[in-house]
Formats: sequence, structure tokens, C-alpha cells
Amino acid sequence: MRAAIIGATGYGGAELIRLLHNHPEIEVSSVHSSSQQGTNINESYHHLKNIVDLPLEAIDPVGIRQKAELVFLSTPPGVSKDIIPGLLEQGLKVVDLSGDLRLKHREQYEKWYGLPAAKEALLEQAVYGLTEWEKEKVANATVISNPGCYPTASLLGALPLVKEKLVDPSSIIIDAKSAVSGAGRSAALNFHFPEMNDNFRIYKVNEHKHIPEIEQGLKSYDERFDTITFSTHLVPMTRGIMATIYAKATSPITEKSLRELFQDCYEKSPFVRIRPEKEYPSTKEVYGTNYCDIGVTYDERTGRITVVSVIDNLVKGAAGQAIQNVNIMLGLEEKTGLDIIPLYP
Repeated sequence: MRAAIIGATGYGGAELIRLLHNHPEIEVSSVHSSSQQGTNINESYHHLKNIVDLPLEAIDPVGIRQKAELVFLSTPPGVSKDIIPGLLEQGLKVVDLSGDLRLKHREQYEKWYGLPAAKEALLEQAVYGLTEWEKEKVANATVISNPGCYPTASLLGALPLVKEKLVDPSSIIIDAKSAVSGAGRSAALNFHFPEMNDNFRIYKVNEHKHIPEIEQGLKSYDERFDTITFSTHLVPMTRGIMATIYAKATSPITEKSLRELFQDCYEKSPFVRIRPEKEYPSTKEVYGTNYCDIGVTYDERTGRITVVSVIDNLVKGAAGQAIQNVNIMLGLEEKTGLDIIPLYP
């Protein structure tokens, strides 16, 4: 299948190009940009020299249909919702890596993103592609809304507990840390090297746009969930997210039974790896891959469950999960093109 990438000059677009380059069933046939059309993608990313040679083209659904059957959108918020209807009219399958179709209630999107929301019909059509939990819906989808990076790490870590109603809905706290690439490629003062290096910063306290997405995901498996405490921090590294999830257990539980719950839940999920007792993952152990590694423990003294979930924000948190969803949508083996050993050290 031929694929087009809209927003190819961002980090998510570049990661799609990298991963799809060795995909046996999907070929990147065109790349598109609203700001750099007329140049070559390898002028924007010099590491692609002599490997990928594609001109950056205008965003035209009719022209894209002549070159592709599948479209990935890696655009800033507020852009893809206006492009997708034209792509669907051309009969194209669509995977949206932006946040435009994630929130099912339009007022929520407008409140947290500060932008006009997509039309109701498009929101209803879009399937939220948290792959491990939505495989049946993904398999039959025409348009997929790829989850955000923070929600991917957080929901994969929390949903096994939520589905079995093992935790108090009012007690969940998610303390998350992200690498700087999660902020995108555009320059900003907070990401300037002297500001970021040797520094550790909390940001968007109580107002991060991924809060309602995580709450929506939790509520879909337990209606008792309403709000959570979610804090985000920037750490001076290039890739990676660690979400540490704290929740009060509804009744005493053993660490062994907790681990067995997670192992059973993700038994058929090749990209989720559950750590043995007293072992907890680090971001370097999933670097450059589509894996989500999870460690879990129970504190008898406080009655709290702690889950540590790590992903590469550009792969499992973006491009890798998008490709994983497409594999399922096309009826391919789930790991196709993604069976990569993490880069270490």
C-alpha cells in the first residue's frame, strides 16, 4: 500500500519515514508540507540523504489520491480536522496523529485546546486507536485518531486496574516526565539548551491538554471516573516518557496477583512487556521502539498501587502506534515493520 505523510517535516513525520522505510507492505509515496513545499525532505532532515528522496508537495486531497491509498497526518492541533473530510471523500484511509479527533465532546476540545472543534460526524466516525484496547474497532476503521504520547503511557499503565475496578476512582495521581522532543521541532525559549540542560521543570500544571483524553479513556472502562490529578515535567533528554501512576486499592491485594493481572491483560499484546517483581523500567530500555514497559507494585503500608509505564514518545507515543494501527486495519501481522530491538545504551 502506498502512503502519504502530511506534516512530514515535524518529528512525528520524520519518524514515520524512518519506520516505514523498512516496512515490507507500506511504501511512502509522497510527503506534504504547508510551509516547505518545493524543497526535498532530505533538505529538512539531512540524515535522510541518499536514503529518501521525496519532494515536499502541497496538501491536495485529489493529488494525494493519485499517489496513495493511505494518509498519515502529523500536523499541529487545529489543522487536520479541516483536511480529513476531503481525504475521506477521495476514499483514502486516514490516521491522524494530531489531537483533533481524540476528544469525543466538542466542548472539551474547545476548552482544552482553545480551537474550534471538528464536526460531530467526523468525531463519531473516528476510532480512538489505543491499539491494545481497541483492536476490533481499529480493524474496521476508515479514520483512526492516534492517541497522544502521555495518554498512551498513562492508559496502558492504568486501564488493567480500572477495568477490574481495583482502585478508588478519586485517588489516581499520574506523575509524568517527558523528553524535549515531545514539544515538537519549533524553537521556544523553554527548550533552548541553556534553559533545558541540567534542569527539571514542571509545566502546564492542571491545564495540560492530555488531561481530558486520559479521563475519557479511564471513564470508558469505569463510569465512576471523572477527574484525575495529572502533572507533567520536562527532562533534559531527547526521547522518552515515564508515567508513574499512584492509586488507592479498593481492598488489599498481593503484588503477585497484581502482576498476574497485567500479564493476563497484555498476554496477546506483543509490544507491552511486564517486568518481574521488584524490577521497574527506564526510558532507555524502549528507546527507538514501539514497546511499552510496565512495572507494578503494591505498598501494604499505605494501601497504594504504583505502576511505572515507559514509552518512546515518538514511536509508541506517535509514529509507531500509528503504524501498529495501520497493520491491524490492513489485516497485517501487528508487528510488521516494527520488530526493532531498542537502542542501548
